Amino acid sequence: MADADAIVVGAGLAGLVAATELTAAGKRVILLDQEPRQNLGGQAFWSLGGLFLVDTPEQRRLGIKDSFALALQDWIGTAGFDREEDYWPRRWAEAYLAFAAGEKRAWLRAMGHRIFPVVGWAERGGGSAGGPGNSVPRFHLTWGTGPGVVEPFERRALAAEAEGRLVLRFRHRVDGLIRAGGAVTGVEGSLLAPSDAPRGAATSRQAVGHFALTAPVTIIASGGIGGDLDLVRRHWPQRLGRPPKAMVTGVPAYVDGRMLGIAAEAGARLINRDRMWHYVEGLRNWDPIWPGHGIRILPGPSSLWLDARGNRLPGPLYPGFDTLGTLAHLRATGFDHSWFILTQSIIRKEFALSGSEQNPDLTGRDWKLTLRRAIGRRATGPVEAFKQHGADFVVEEDLERLVAGMNALTQEPLLDAAAIRQLIEARDRDLANGFGKDGQIMAIRNARRYLGDRLVRTARPHALLDRAHGPLIAVKLNILTRKTLGGLETDLDGRVFGPDLAPLPGLYAAGEAAGFGGGGMHGYRALEGSFLGGCLFSGRQAGRAAAAAL
Repeated sequence: MADADAIVVGAGLAGLVAATELTAAGKRVILLDQEPRQNLGGQAFWSLGGLFLVDTPEQRRLGIKDSFALALQDWIGTAGFDREEDYWPRRWAEAYLAFAAGEKRAWLRAMGHRIFPVVGWAERGGGSAGGPGNSVPRFHLTWGTGPGVVEPFERRALAAEAEGRLVLRFRHRVDGLIRAGGAVTGVEGSLLAPSDAPRGAATSRQAVGHFALTAPVTIIASGGIGGDLDLVRRHWPQRLGRPPKAMVTGVPAYVDGRMLGIAAEAGARLINRDRMWHYVEGLRNWDPIWPGHGIRILPGPSSLWLDARGNRLPGPLYPGFDTLGTLAHLRATGFDHSWFILTQSIIRKEFALSGSEQNPDLTGRDWKLTLRRAIGRRATGPVEAFKQHGADFVVEEDLERLVAGMNALTQEPLLDAAAIRQLIEARDRDLANGFGKDGQIMAIRNARRYLGDRLVRTARPHALLDRAHGPLIAVKLNILTRKTLGGLETDLDGRVFGPDLAPLPGLYAAGEAAGFGGGGMHGYRALEGSFLGGCLFSGRQAGRAAAAAL
């Protein structure tokens, strides 16, 4: 007799959604995770909680005109689907967009989810209308950040556990899939030693026992590879240049990609493994939680971006515009770092840090604390803490001293203060009129035409050398690992394909392990806010389809 109707591997967001959809349909589910209970919710807990939504009341209140057709144009122009194996990823993309423009917001709201009223404009693109990037703001911030996204599904899971429909088994590391008669019939693996390590911290891999469990359905929702830098380098695409020697890690160590290899050994089809999403605005965390812990800056458009030798990045590679385009450009320089130069006025309004723990006002749903972002000269507490303690920050009143401090952070002095002064003065002169030829300044002015940016996200244009806006700040930017865009190939029910291009009976996948749907619904690039959304949608699809098949 089977141990359950379904086994879900991975207690992150996608796994929680899949498991609770199954239990809501009356099925008995075992949810496994190699980490201890305090990590319930996985990576999503640590996120800023941004969700990609289309044509919402929040957008309309801010004067944003969005539509499914415009979102589809942006998605296809960003994804760049160009492979035979992109058939299912593209179908998933179209289905996800219909979800994001349709019932997604109402579905979440019915479970208590709420959205911050100002919609963010992430991944702005800046090329042609049909090219990469969001034509309009679509980044809907969860009131409560990542924990606020996890909360409704954690609540459902704990209720199902209390009712006996869901069994949560932590410190269960899956080492293999059980197969019988051509179908996946369960999992086997190691019982790991108990751990009371804080959420996100690395835990022991000491095995203290063995387990085997059977069920007619197994759903893999185990995440990607971003916590294993060697694995990231192994699959690093040639189109992005050489893999970096130095990176910071944007996800906990348990995001190790093990289950992808285990599934492949059992016959599952993995596609688009060379598609990945890493950021170029990473900071070394001065107060780390996991090994190599990095934090991403979510920048507004005003910081001056220089490569390691002090050359200004070309347009439209401005802060917040084209993540992978900027990564490819910087990899071609031969260095693993770049620089922002900005002012206190810019950092106060334009620097947000990724991570629920870096935004206590939003995470704690504290309106009084949140409103402080709009007043005074100081940035948020966490940003000011990085400015004071962060190893990647230089703060000076004088440009020459600033550049000397920047050179002190690298193995050799690569920057010339006179050349950087010339760059900045040229940029500052272009501010004398309300028009000009500097592409970045035009982009800043365009951003401020959007009410949300003008209110909370984009500083009033000003000369960087104007001491009234000082001090000057330089930030050394590191490459930060984040998301796997490829993964297990699935149909729209989340069924995993085998080598014969037919579904493997009994095996489903969701979340990052499935490339957020189909083995890579983002294609080569993402529009942001779609990673959590991809976990929600693919977990829901897999859970509902599996329940219907049982």
